Formats: sequence, structure tokens, C-alpha cells
Amino acid sequence: MSEHDDHPASQQSIRAEAIESLLIDKGLIDEAAVDEVIVQFNERVGPMNGARIVAKAWKDPDFKSRLLADGTRAIEEFEFTGGQVEKLVVVENTPEVHNVVVCTLWSCYPWAVLGLPPKWYKDPSYRARVVREPRRVLEDFGVEISASKELRVWDSSAEIRYMVLPEPPSDGENQSEEELAARVSRDAMIGVALL
Repeated sequence: MSEHDDHPASQQSIRAEAIESLLIDKGLIDEAAVDEVIVQFNERVGPMNGARIVAKAWKDPDFKSRLLADGTRAIEEFEFTGGQVEKLVVVENTPEVHNVVVCTLWSCYPWAVLGLPPKWYKDPSYRARVVREPRRVLEDFGVEISASKELRVWDSSAEIRYMVLPEPPSDGENQSEEELAARVSRDAMIGVALL
């Protein structure tokens, strides 16, 4: 399981680029369409959307209440694209409870708010271990949860996707939503990182 996805070009990415070039050269796919998909996932779908939700929840108690009651309905105002949020449940980290998300079946994941799932999220080791030994898995990510804190593991499925509302930073009270959103990571919204 890798903690970081920012590695030099892997064999898979080199192979994908070669296949893409061949398909474009043969006229089977349009380069503009490929670019549009890349823009979609880099600029319109991804963790920046989830970070906006988190920051708004930290600043707006009414929105936070609506988000925790019905995540799907609460985020409708954002008009996100990318899907996989038809039934979004948001669980809150508090001083007493820490939440972490997994999909034990495959990679059920709320793309519209978290982007593409990281490689480690789909890894069989993560999927199996986080259910059995969540504290040890979190330690692998550098996150230590005290024994006195309740740890809840949420299993996303094709019917329900989960997202974690991290605890707000202690020094964020005077920051704007934009400033707060910049501090929120994808991994914190999965529960394997702290702010």
C-alpha cells in the first residue's frame, strides 16, 4: 500500500499514453475528447469539490446539519458533475469519534466530491486490513488515534457512498471558506489523514 500517488511515470501510465497516442493516430478517438475528460477530472470533479463542502460545513452550522442529515440533498446546490453521489452519507469526525471509509467489494467511491480513487484505496490489502485492524492501517498512514477515541469504519457500496467531515483546524476560525478548503485533503475526507 502506497501513501502517495505522486510517483514518476509508472509502466501503466507510459502504456496508457502509448495506447492513447495510437488510438488518436488511427482516428479512433478524438484528442479534444481526451483533453475534455482530463479537464473534467482535474478541474470539475475531485477533492476540491469535497473540500468546498467541508469548508462550508465548518463555517455554516445550518449547512452542516443538512449535510449530516442528508448529504445527497445538501450538496445539490453545488451542482457537481462526475456522479457517484446519488446517495452520499457524510460522517463527522469529532474529539470522541474518528471515521474511516473503505469499499470492501471494489472501489465504490464518491467521484464527484473526491475525484478518482487513489491506488491504495482499491488495494486488496487496504480493503481487508482497515476492517480488521483500522488503527494499525491508520498508523501506516501516519495517523495515530488514541485508544480512548471510538473508531468507526464505513463500508461504501454501490448504493451508498461515504465521505468524512474532518474535525476543523483549531486555528481556522478566522479563515474564509476558500482558505479552509485549501487545507482539506482527499485523504482527510476518507479518514486516513488529519489536518
